[in-house]
Amino acid sequence: MLITVLITASICALFSLYKQFQMLQQNSYFPSRYIGWLKSSYTVYLALEAICFCLSSFLYTYEKFLLQEILLVILLAVRIFLCVKCYKTSIKKLVFTSRIKRLICAAVIILAALITVYVIMPDKLAGEICLMVCLMASIVSPIITLAAYYLTLPVEKAFSLYYVNDAKKILKSHKSLTVIGITGSYGKTTTKFILNRILSEKYNTVCTPHSFNTPMGVVRTVRESIKPQTQIFICEMGAKKKGDIKEICDIVHPQHGIITSVGAQHLDTFKSIDNVFSTKFELYDAVNKNGGGICLANIDSDEIKSRTDNAKNAVYFGEGTKFYADNIKYGASGSSFDLHLDGSTVSVSTRLLGKHSVADILAAAALSHALGVSDNDIKFAISSLKPTEHRLELKNFNGSLLIDDAYNSNPEGCLEAINVLNSFEGMKKTVITPGLIELGSKEYQSNYNLGLAAAKYCDIIILVGKNRSKPLCDAIAVTDFNTDNLYIADSFADAMKIYTPLCDENSVLLIENDLPDNYLN
Repeated sequence: MLITVLITASICALFSLYKQFQMLQQNSYFPSRYIGWLKSSYTVYLALEAICFCLSSFLYTYEKFLLQEILLVILLAVRIFLCVKCYKTSIKKLVFTSRIKRLICAAVIILAALITVYVIMPDKLAGEICLMVCLMASIVSPIITLAAYYLTLPVEKAFSLYYVNDAKKILKSHKSLTVIGITGSYGKTTTKFILNRILSEKYNTVCTPHSFNTPMGVVRTVRESIKPQTQIFICEMGAKKKGDIKEICDIVHPQHGIITSVGAQHLDTFKSIDNVFSTKFELYDAVNKNGGGICLANIDSDEIKSRTDNAKNAVYFGEGTKFYADNIKYGASGSSFDLHLDGSTVSVSTRLLGKHSVADILAAAALSHALGVSDNDIKFAISSLKPTEHRLELKNFNGSLLIDDAYNSNPEGCLEAINVLNSFEGMKKTVITPGLIELGSKEYQSNYNLGLAAAKYCDIIILVGKNRSKPLCDAIAVTDFNTDNLYIADSFADAMKIYTPLCDENSVLLIENDLPDNYLN
């Protein structure tokens, strides 16, 4: 019967690993970031898992066979209930990738090994230790998670090396392929899709899908999507620490590049804006190294503008350069403005909203113009652009207008989103937001500024997360905003329940930055 108890406890541990693997995945498989989440969230998690541990311990000492069977069923039911609850309430579900499947296999091997050791030597100290670990498996699931991570790490490195080398061979075999790198603290994904749309008017293009901006995401795109007829590969490059952009550049060797911005993002890993700047400009260094093609940089980004001496040969776009936009107007149908492209003027309209969307379009149009796309093709492509999902995307909700900016997570972009919301004159304006993350020492002030802007322009404010919303509440408290219209919700689902009865056909809602589970508290 004891072996049955141990096996049941191990099965419960596997269910408990759902949450652990989910958080490891959301923290990009960085143990340090995963451990950071544990420090802030594991106290609550322990309270839930204690139920499973108490039942496991009771089963181990209880002698009535029938009751043990009943309690075994209860134990499994509690564990499965907690797992299903986690799945249903999660904002970002666990994706069962090949890597997650290998981690699950490693966890099974670890738990099986513990049971085997106990069966072989039940009276030895090693056997007793394995017994206790099995009984406590749900509670010590973070240890099992890390053990599985490090057990599979050599395998992951071997797979990565093989895939990287294979991608390099594919790229090397395409002698005429042009590679364009895009990076920046924000705006890179939107710019990538806009550039792909414009260049596709003249060239056969491939771009990294969704937010595939890690080395392995880029490698996967190369291996699955680059074909003999591909003329241009547009590669989004993300970074969370120095050297990340260079790592991707060393794989794809970009001939051209766009640096959309440099700002206060991921400062918990970058530590300083200077480190962010040098990392983003690793793309500039790579372009120069690979033949000195065009590398566009956004002069309207304050952090780039203040460091232009560090990249004298970069081609800048924005105010005061040969690539700029003016006469910008917003409305319920989108935006209209004039693009000035090295002497040519193109009047365009688009469904995209916001100053940052204009900057993204300008960057893509400028590089497309330099690569020989005609002004008429540029204008047509821009008019047919669809908003990038969850980035100032116009939708309808219960008869009201919704501006979905759930993927925006930078200080400037959030303030610009509030400005876009304010442009809808004569309508009741509501914002739902949990605030900003990963800004280091600047996080409080950035959220405080967001709170001030929301209080100035919004009629209703719904904040998500009691602890996360404190800086915004502090800011709202010093304004004359009517606190009867201030709400705090535990989740986005609760926030939408608050908003639904308040909206009508004259309402406009901005959803600003939908945080994943590892930050929402």
